[in-house]
Amino acid sequence: MFSSLKIRNYRLFFLGQVVSNTGTWMQRIAQDWLVLSLTGSSAAVGITTALQFLPMLLFGLYGGVLVDRLPKRPTLLVTQTAMALTGLALAFLTLSGHVQVWHVYLAAFAVGMATVVDNPARQSFVAEMVGPGQLQNAVSLNSANFQSARLVGPAVAGLLITGVGTGWAFLFNGLSFVAPLASLLLMRSRELHVVKRAPRGKGQLRAGLHYVAGRPELIWPIVLIGFIGTFGFNFPVWLSAYADDIFDAGAGAYSLFNTLMAVGSLAGALLAARRGTARLRVLIAAAVAFGLLEVVAAVAPSLWLFSLLMIPIGIFGMTVNVTANTSVQMATDPAMRGRVMALFMMVFMGGSPLGAPVVGWVTDAYGPRVGFALGGLISAAAAVTIGLVLSRLGGLRLSVAWHHGHPQVRFVPKEQRELATAAA
Repeated sequence: MFSSLKIRNYRLFFLGQVVSNTGTWMQRIAQDWLVLSLTGSSAAVGITTALQFLPMLLFGLYGGVLVDRLPKRPTLLVTQTAMALTGLALAFLTLSGHVQVWHVYLAAFAVGMATVVDNPARQSFVAEMVGPGQLQNAVSLNSANFQSARLVGPAVAGLLITGVGTGWAFLFNGLSFVAPLASLLLMRSRELHVVKRAPRGKGQLRAGLHYVAGRPELIWPIVLIGFIGTFGFNFPVWLSAYADDIFDAGAGAYSLFNTLMAVGSLAGALLAARRGTARLRVLIAAAVAFGLLEVVAAVAPSLWLFSLLMIPIGIFGMTVNVTANTSVQMATDPAMRGRVMALFMMVFMGGSPLGAPVVGWVTDAYGPRVGFALGGLISAAAAVTIGLVLSRLGGLRLSVAWHHGHPQVRFVPKEQRELATAAA
């Protein structure tokens, strides 16, 4: 489960990210709380979130082109430093009493701009640290790292905000980047699996899109993650509505839902790390299960049952994320990896701001149960459709048979099914 941590460079990277991810979650909570305190407006909080994700949606593909041209480690040193300075600037403004809401907007947009390059650079750099043999394990552990911070960061931020104020949470985040910067500086260059960089030239963005479009093993997982990211991952909309409107349980229930989902996500990431391989059939099966579980949760009659369903939803949601990420990386030419992963992250992260207003409207107009069920149905339908497309492209057919007294449904090569029919 933890085999990639035997690699010194990745071990340093992982430890640095533990500290930095905790600070990042602290800043997210403190940032939203500060905007709400300054304006009293939930819409202003939504604007802050949109500004942070907007750069990835607008410039994500250009970030991927830059990443393919640049050396990954120096690039990460620059982007991580930029995000550290943003956190420290917010800390200074808040602690000095001069902060205004436009400062937070500007900081959120600046972090988003840094993420345009930082995200594909980090995704690509994992392969350079561990090589193809440990890529699935390392990507899974990265996700587990992020989910662990999701459990710890908000709790620590809450203590700091109530105890000494939001400025200290920003300060902790700014200082937390010392850990990943130190880890990057301490790495041994000779142990990296360095990839030849793409030369500077015209048409590289178009070449990246053409590269993905011509490979079913890339385009269809990206399309699937786009559908799930747009329609299936709008949990802030649904969970808050269930806590207030369906179960009338308040903020405590909303916190419980998120905590249990984070526990499930952490478990899903660790299970993915243990599997060691990323298969498209696992991706499709997990996506179908994720969508159907959302439908089941949508009609859950009680608070405790709905809460418990957050755990398997977290497990299968993380399985989809990790498996899609790893399968796309492993099927991509290293010289194209920055552009491909930028497209992957743009589709996944950029989908939520586009889908959230639609899902929010459905939830307001027809109720949380209809909104949640619709998101699950769209996710499951997309997974089934893409699974059938991939099976047809791979020359597979659906096989239904009995095995030891139990029904067995699976995809088999067309020739195998024809032989079995002839033999019968």
